[in-house]
Amino acid sequence: DDYTPMDFVVFVLKDVFHKDHEDAIRTMLEVHHQGAGVCGTFTRDVAETKVDQVIRLARQNEHPLQCVMQQD
Repeated sequence: DDYTPMDFVVFVLKDVFHKDHEDAIRTMLEVHHQGAGVCGTFTRDVAETKVDQVIRLARQNEHPLQCVMQQD
């Protein structure tokens, strides 16, 4: 989206997905330029929890950031 600040996306990638700073920046730029990015590969339960965490954090901070899981 064009509304969620890039630094918030980087924060989420580091906090929820435990990415290092460089990887978080790389993923954020992928999302920014392509509209989506891969944050990781997880079991279904872990993926559902992470999606919920991202959505909750985004809403608490009044950002429209979305997060979905896809089966590979």
